[in-house]
Amino acid sequence: MLREAPSPDFRQERSRRSYHALLDAAAELFAAHGYDAVGTPEIAQHAGVSVGTFYRYFDDKREVYLAIMRHTMNTAYNETLARLTPERFAGRLRHDTISEAVGVLFEHVLEWPELTRSFMEMSLRDPAVAELRRAFEQLAHDRLATLIAAVTTRAAVPDPAAFAYVLYGSAMQ
Repeated sequence: MLREAPSPDFRQERSRRSYHALLDAAAELFAAHGYDAVGTPEIAQHAGVSVGTFYRYFDDKREVYLAIMRHTMNTAYNETLARLTPERFAGRLRHDTISEAVGVLFEHVLEWPELTRSFMEMSLRDPAVAELRRAFEQLAHDRLATLIAAVTTRAAVPDPAAFAYVLYGSAMQ
């Protein structure tokens, strides 16, 4: 579910630029106005392309929204994962480790707060977005639990999975 859809086969550089302009424009508009207030004509206009060009790459705004969210979540996950390594936290005080881990988690939420809000809202009413959210949260939770188990003792944190759930939930809320 988290796997990004492959980009179309671009025969021309202009086509590749148009596709990415549509993704960028849609992300900006969804972040600024929310999903419901944005239509395909606004996305196309903001990208500097025709509505027909939009429909060459996407069936509807829901499809571009899902593509954006998959890309955003994959990018955030990979960048966060690269920064949340056991080696980074080994030998440090638990408080410092937890504070820094929370800071790393918050950085990505705060990078696009409106898009994150839109995603949370859409996950409550669209089954495909809800499934994407569940898949991402499970992946993030599992990785965070692994990190916690690697840098703490069971005496300090008896249940790393439960602690990861609370930590991740706090960061997202």
